[in-house]
Amino acid sequence: MIELRKVFNKIDKPLFILTIILLAFGVMMVGSASSLKAYVSMGDSYYYFKRQILFIIIGLIATFIIIKTPIKRYRNIIYVVVVGVIGALIYVLVNQKVMNGVSGWMFIGGFGIQPSEFAKTALILFLALSFERLMKIRNLGNVAKILPFVVPIIFIFLIFEQPDFGTMMILVGITAMIFFMVPYDKKTRFVIVTFTAISVLLVALVMVVTGKGLSESQLSRFNFQNPCTRYREKTGYQVCNGYIAINSGGLLGSGYGNSKQKYLYLPEAHTDFIFAIIIEEMGLIVGAMIIVAYFILIWRIIMIGKRSYNLQGTIICYGVATYVALHVIVNLGGVLGVIPLTGVPLPFFSYGGSFMINLLICLALVQRVCVENKIFEQKHLVR
Repeated sequence: MIELRKVFNKIDKPLFILTIILLAFGVMMVGSASSLKAYVSMGDSYYYFKRQILFIIIGLIATFIIIKTPIKRYRNIIYVVVVGVIGALIYVLVNQKVMNGVSGWMFIGGFGIQPSEFAKTALILFLALSFERLMKIRNLGNVAKILPFVVPIIFIFLIFEQPDFGTMMILVGITAMIFFMVPYDKKTRFVIVTFTAISVLLVALVMVVTGKGLSESQLSRFNFQNPCTRYREKTGYQVCNGYIAINSGGLLGSGYGNSKQKYLYLPEAHTDFIFAIIIEEMGLIVGAMIIVAYFILIWRIIMIGKRSYNLQGTIICYGVATYVALHVIVNLGGVLGVIPLTGVPLPFFSYGGSFMINLLICLALVQRVCVENKIFEQKHLVR
C-alpha cells in the first residue's frame, strides 16, 4: 500500500483530476440520454447507466495495475497481445456477428467486445517498445526500420474488412503520427512515404476497377448536401435531429433530463450523438467547456510526452494524444455534419464498454510514463 501511494504521488495530478471530472459528468449524461431507450428495450431506465459504471470500474482497476507496472515489463508480452488482437479481429470477420452494420463484435457472457478498440492501444504500445529497442541498434538496415509498421498494416486491413471505416482511419492517423516522430534519416523517410503513397493509389485503383471497397451504406455517408434535405436517409435523419437538439439547447440548455430528442427521435442518443443531447440539456456554454477540457487533456498528455527521457514514453504519449484528438474530431465532425458519420464514440461520454476500458488503459499508460519520468529525474538529481 505504501509503495502504491508513492507511485500515485508521482502521477500528473491535473490530468488525473480532469479524467475523474469527465468520467463523472460523462456517466451522468449517459444515464440521462439512455433512460428512455433503456426503459423501452430493457425495462430498466438505469440499465445503460449501471453498465457504464461497471465499465468505468473495470477500467479503473486496470488503471491501478498499469500505473504500478513498469513499461519495460510489457516487452515480452506485447507480441502475445498483438497476436491475440489479430486472432480476435480474424475471428470477428469469420464469425460475422453484425451490429450497426459492422461485423466487429465478440459476445462473451452478455457483453459485446470490440477487438478493434484494443487494437489502438496494442498498436501504440507495440510501436513504442519496438522503436525504443530498434533505434538503439547501430547500422540498422532500412528493412528492419520499417518492419514494425507491418503490424499496423495488418490491423488496418482487418478492420477495413469489417467494415469499420472510422476506426480504420483513426489507426491510420495514429500510425502516421508515430511514423513522422520516429527519428528516421531523410532518405529512409522519403522511401517509405513514396512506397506508401504508391500502395494507397494502387489499392484505390483496384477498388474502383473491381467495384469492391466501401459498402453502399458507407458511400452514402460522403453525401455533403444539407442533412435536413436528406431527412429520409439514415445519416441525414440522424444529423438533422442532432441539429434540432443543439438548436433547442441554446446557451443554457433545457435542464438535465429534459431532452426531447432522446425520446427515440435521435437513434444513437447515448452513443454517437450524445454531444447533441449534452448541448440540448446543458447548453452551448457547457458544450464549449467540454471542448476546452479536451484541449487541456490533450495538452497535458503532450507535455508528459515532451518531458519523457526515452523514445518509448514519447511515442506512448503522442500516440494517446492523437487517439483522443481523432476521436473528438471525428465524432464532433460527424454530429455537426462537417464530415461523414462513422460511428466513432466521444471520449468519456459515449456509452460503450470496449472503448471506455481502452480509453482508461491508454490514460493509465500516459500516467505510467509520467511516473517513470519523475523516478528518472529523482535518480538523476541524486547522482
